[in-house]
Amino acid sequence: MLALIQRVSQARVEVDGETVGAIGPGLLALVGVEPEDGPAQVAKMADRLLNYRVFADADGRMNLGLAQSGGGLLLVSQFTLAADTRSGLRPGFSTAAAPALAEPLFSDLVAICREKHPKGVETGRFGAHMSVSLVNDGPVTFLLKA
Repeated sequence: MLALIQRVSQARVEVDGETVGAIGPGLLALVGVEPEDGPAQVAKMADRLLNYRVFADADGRMNLGLAQSGGGLLLVSQFTLAADTRSGLRPGFSTAAAPALAEPLFSDLVAICREKHPKGVETGRFGAHMSVSLVNDGPVTFLLKA
């Protein structure tokens, strides 16, 4: 499981012109599921998303996780994140999980994050064509692997 996280001052996802998820300050996580992923990867990723230290403490150092910062979390499924881009000029998608595997695992990730972060977890819409807008704060961007 992969998550490209970005510390944001705001982010939102629209489907067909309708906002389906939006946050103020917090994290936007674009999530890719790989074929070998299962419950262990989901649990590890949820823990990393909520606790990865990318928010400034009183001294301005990145020492606080999302749970400590009180920010929102916007989770967006993105199968292209798991693409094989090692060769050629076109991505291959055999390294991304099929929707039948990916959707339940993504839903489990959302459920765990909502349970452990009651301050707010929003999502896009799995499998939909989405427009994602954000204001990256920093910029701060990391690729997490679980």
